[in-house]
Amino acid sequence: MADSFDCVNCKESLYGRKYIQSEASPYCIPCYDSLFSNTCDECKELIGHDARELFYEDRHYHEHCFRCFRCDRSLADEPFTSQDDALLCNDCYCNEFSSKCVACDKVVMPGTRKLEYGGSTWHEGCFICHSCQQPIGSKSFIPDKDEHYCVSCYEDKFASRCTRCKKTLAKGGVTYRDEPWHKECFVCASCKTQLAGQHFTSRDESPYCLKCFGNLYAKKCEACSKPITGKMRSIHWCMSPPPPQVEANRLDGWSDASALLLPGFGGGKYVSFEERQWHQPCFTCSQCSASLVGAGFFPDGERILCRDCNSGV
Repeated sequence: MADSFDCVNCKESLYGRKYIQSEASPYCIPCYDSLFSNTCDECKELIGHDARELFYEDRHYHEHCFRCFRCDRSLADEPFTSQDDALLCNDCYCNEFSSKCVACDKVVMPGTRKLEYGGSTWHEGCFICHSCQQPIGSKSFIPDKDEHYCVSCYEDKFASRCTRCKKTLAKGGVTYRDEPWHKECFVCASCKTQLAGQHFTSRDESPYCLKCFGNLYAKKCEACSKPITGKMRSIHWCMSPPPPQVEANRLDGWSDASALLLPGFGGGKYVSFEERQWHQPCFTCSQCSASLVGAGFFPDGERILCRDCNSGV
């Protein structure tokens, strides 16, 4: 008598029948499917040993059951996604959930590179500079109303340009006569020292540091020959008229002289008399060096004398 060759589950003979060997034990096809096959998550039927089985997130499907929830298209060989446990092909997902590029009005497909700004979305290649038309990508950009510019194009088109070097002012700078300057370009017209943050003045629309302006243009003191500086204040001095007897026998050098205390440039007052100027400390008697500020004085050629020294002449 021949040895038995039976299904280990139902004990029916397997002679002349198809069977499947599992862990060294033979099973008839119906028993194998009932014991080892997975159940389709969609139709709830067993997925037979000879059927193509698809597996996704701990769920099993017949090939023909793995379909788009919206259009019923097979997803067996198509890209797909899951939304609230529903399977969707890419087209249906994009139409329902993906944003559209504001430049080309096409859907931005999942997984593609995109740029979002101000509540709008662009394909990476569609977000371009309004001026040079080159993709901006991950580089810095500057918005202007509904337009976007790369930094170099924006500076060329809109940024202020330095009055001196004509290059753009990326940041900072100074304004002089309503014109923009780089700090390093705003310099004294004479010595080229930077004037930003410093006191300065101008002549013929050119800026000068106080030192250079004083040396070049300020009045020179008759006594020390140095530039005269001063504040805005003016006082008129008149010497007293001579006594009647002196007037009758007029002495050389006696005069109804007058001097003006006038504004100079920069810091202190100066004295002006007959187109000559002095610093206040320098306005002294040519003979005894007594200060003549606020006192009567007497011109004597190139000299100026106090009352006492003039009396001795």
